[in-house]
Amino acid sequence: MKELEYPFDSSFIMKKKKALRRLLEEQEPAPAVTKRVAVLGGSTTADIVRVLELFLRNFGIAAKFYECEYNMFRQEALFPSQELSDFKPEIVWLHTGLRNLTFKPSPDMSAEQIADGLDAEVAGYVQMWESLHEKFGCAVVQNNFELPSSRLMGNNSGADPRGLVNFVGRLNLRLADEINAHSGVYLCDVNYLSAVCGLDEWSDPQYWYMYKYALNTRFIPDLCFEAAKVIKAVCGRNKKVLALDLDNTMWGGIVGDDGVENLAIGQETAEAMAFYQWQEYVKSLKNIGVLLTVCSKNEEENAIAGLEHPEGAVKPADFTLIKANWEPKSENLVNTAKELDLLSESIVLADDNPAEREIVRACGFSAPDIGEVWDYIRVIDRSGFFETVSLSADDLKRTEMYAENAKRKQAQSKFADYNDYLLSLEMNAEIAPFKPVYVERLAQLAGKSNQFNLTTKRFTESDMTHFMESQGYVTLYGKLADKFGDNGVVSEIIGRVDGREVHIELWLMSCRVLKRGMEYAMLDELVKAAKNVGADRLVGYYLPTAKNKMVEKFYGELGFTLTETHDDGATVWALSLDEHKESKNKAINVKRED
Repeated sequence: MKELEYPFDSSFIMKKKKALRRLLEEQEPAPAVTKRVAVLGGSTTADIVRVLELFLRNFGIAAKFYECEYNMFRQEALFPSQELSDFKPEIVWLHTGLRNLTFKPSPDMSAEQIADGLDAEVAGYVQMWESLHEKFGCAVVQNNFELPSSRLMGNNSGADPRGLVNFVGRLNLRLADEINAHSGVYLCDVNYLSAVCGLDEWSDPQYWYMYKYALNTRFIPDLCFEAAKVIKAVCGRNKKVLALDLDNTMWGGIVGDDGVENLAIGQETAEAMAFYQWQEYVKSLKNIGVLLTVCSKNEEENAIAGLEHPEGAVKPADFTLIKANWEPKSENLVNTAKELDLLSESIVLADDNPAEREIVRACGFSAPDIGEVWDYIRVIDRSGFFETVSLSADDLKRTEMYAENAKRKQAQSKFADYNDYLLSLEMNAEIAPFKPVYVERLAQLAGKSNQFNLTTKRFTESDMTHFMESQGYVTLYGKLADKFGDNGVVSEIIGRVDGREVHIELWLMSCRVLKRGMEYAMLDELVKAAKNVGADRLVGYYLPTAKNKMVEKFYGELGFTLTETHDDGATVWALSLDEHKESKNKAINVKRED
């Protein structure tokens, strides 16, 4: 819904939140994900919950909420009420602010007293995170702290350790370190957001005195949008591709009419500098794993010439795909999604033309109103399409991996027999029980894989560590490489051992290695691992979602027998290990660990 996309009108959302909720239910498709979200606040949270629900729904997440009593966040986190325990939250948002600090420095305190106070404040939040994870295994979203609106010591409050400005700055840095050290805890950057909104207005005290809100209520949508971006990233709902128009989007002017030499890009004019900085930002998105593509109505020769402009920051090699032709952009985006083995909803189009944006939105793609060139970075950046809650080695080389996939598809076209093509890839897999070095990637893959995912269960790094160390689980990760490159960790299986059965709690595979036979190699190794723990039967589960229909019959294709069918489409399958007499993998050389 456009009203809930950045840049949005906060006042409109606050006034029309009930009507917007009705419209979302009537007009938008059913959410792909359902989550139980507990909001534990140190201030009033009623309107916050209502607005957060809107943004999550717009991100494709249907949220059920638990809201604690006013300022009971510590008690609920450490000693959950029966109601919270029964709710079993999957995500907890600790919505706290500066007024919730238990310690504040003063000029008459010693350095040791202030250091002890800082340690105690940080320890209190860490204790809450660990308690929540121990009791519920949930993800935690934690606010950091806005700066104070007054400074007792003036400018020196930022330099002197006894100043509150200095203390809050150090507290935020310490919290950031602890968040990075704790799996499943994520930052909601209130410190940054309050600066963007304006600290005086954000901290207007009348809203605290009158309503016990920690912020000016006009900024509730801004706060909820930030929290929603973090939650949707945790739920694997991020976009993956930024498709870019060229003329008047990547440079000023029309390359086919004006010529490359007359394009506005570089350092000579204000407009040229704005386009250059935008190109620099676009290129930097590759560093967090965003795929860049071109979607331009242009002659390809002219498009390439524009991208090779000597003053430009991006070059043709920065793009995974270049679609420069006179076909409808919606059609080019559909083909881009197919070629990258992604869903249409994974793609964002940046285009200066409002008409083109409207057309592609109607086809299921995101296309924000990016404004003028000096607005481009702000709009794309704050829209949170590519919100990063973790950054793995695979993210850093995603562009390279997709480029290698394009080479594989070119190679496929030369073969009449698909099996011959697979053999020509010279594939090598490493399949083994989970290892600490891959825990971050395994949690990330579980968090965002939707299509080839039999149960779509989400697990944190702590969960993955638990499975890895427990005798009650069989775990397998799969890495796949071939003559074109290394795909990294692309598949994982978690099986719960129950007597002589292994119940497959999670089986997923990255879409970039679909139809390569990796599933057969994983099955062969799973059968061996199950036998090693004394099992004689595998039990597999298919839990349907809006995105994983492609694996609806997966177990049947592997030789499992259907044993149960439920009204919601869920199915249960079984395979006697005695029936798996012959290796199903014919194309991949597997490196095993004894």
